Amino acid sequence: MTRKKIVTIGGGTGSFTLLGGLKKYPVDISAIVSMMDDGGSTGILRDELGVLPPGDVRQCLVALSDSSEMLRKLMNYRFDKGGLKGHNFGNIFLSALEKINGNFSKGVEQASQILNVKGEVIPVTDDDTNLFLQLQNGKLIKGENEINHNFEIEKIGIKKIYLNPRAKASKKAVQRILEADLIVIGPGNYYCSIVPNFLVKGISEAVARSKAKVVFNCNLVNKRGQTEKFDLDEYLKSINKFIGKDRIDFVVFNTKKPSQDLIKKYANKGEHLIEIKKNNLKRKYKIIRTNVLGKKEIEYNLADALLEERSLIRHDSEKLAKVLMKIVEQYCFR
Repeated sequence: MTRKKIVTIGGGTGSFTLLGGLKKYPVDISAIVSMMDDGGSTGILRDELGVLPPGDVRQCLVALSDSSEMLRKLMNYRFDKGGLKGHNFGNIFLSALEKINGNFSKGVEQASQILNVKGEVIPVTDDDTNLFLQLQNGKLIKGENEINHNFEIEKIGIKKIYLNPRAKASKKAVQRILEADLIVIGPGNYYCSIVPNFLVKGISEAVARSKAKVVFNCNLVNKRGQTEKFDLDEYLKSINKFIGKDRIDFVVFNTKKPSQDLIKKYANKGEHLIEIKKNNLKRKYKIIRTNVLGKKEIEYNLADALLEERSLIRHDSEKLAKVLMKIVEQYCFR
């Protein structure tokens, strides 16, 4: 029996969680990763070394690695003092490989061999570009980090979100999308990890043309000031708009509620669990309602510059992968 081909599209912690579960199954995985990060250690390396952003790619490499636990820990190690304080070893490692090879994607391929990665990690583009968001009042927000920290986006409204300079998709990313049996979008920060992939020329077009089934892993919590008013249907309307057609076949929606303490902690920040607000008979996608909530407490390094922004409510890698594999078995026949 031919191994099924699964393509994931996203970035950051969401992709890390997703891939950690999928790699345990006999499938061919291609992880397409957003390349617009400009915050934390990644942002400093981009500014000082002129390299492409390594952070999201590093997380995907570690998630898919079959190397020793020590090597995976090394790739995630963050310095907590001195001139390297806040920097991640894996980010420095990938930046060094880019410098040696003169090309980020070639560096990622070599890192994949060193880490014994199961599958492929593919930067969505090799072009050096940044994310921009223009509000309805004309204000321009430059860079993923500034967008992530702006909490008036939903209140004022988005006029335009785009990349500058324009970026062209990796040929390998397009090829893998067209060959895929299943395309999995998310979870992840909506405007900063998911949407940027579809702003790269060639990605939306490839997803629209692909014969694969497409799954959207709905986030667990809305983001303050950005997607507070979004219910499930709003997310689907938005992502289909970025793709250019109604392309989502399935949505994985969590039904298990976190502890009241966590819900209250998020609510105090203006962030609430995503809801299905109405019975929409016109939906063209199937909602898979199931428990995909993570149980484990998250451990963080106090030297992490983005510590305050890390999520406490997360998907469970194994539960999420199990649901996706059921979709593969039942619906991916070609």
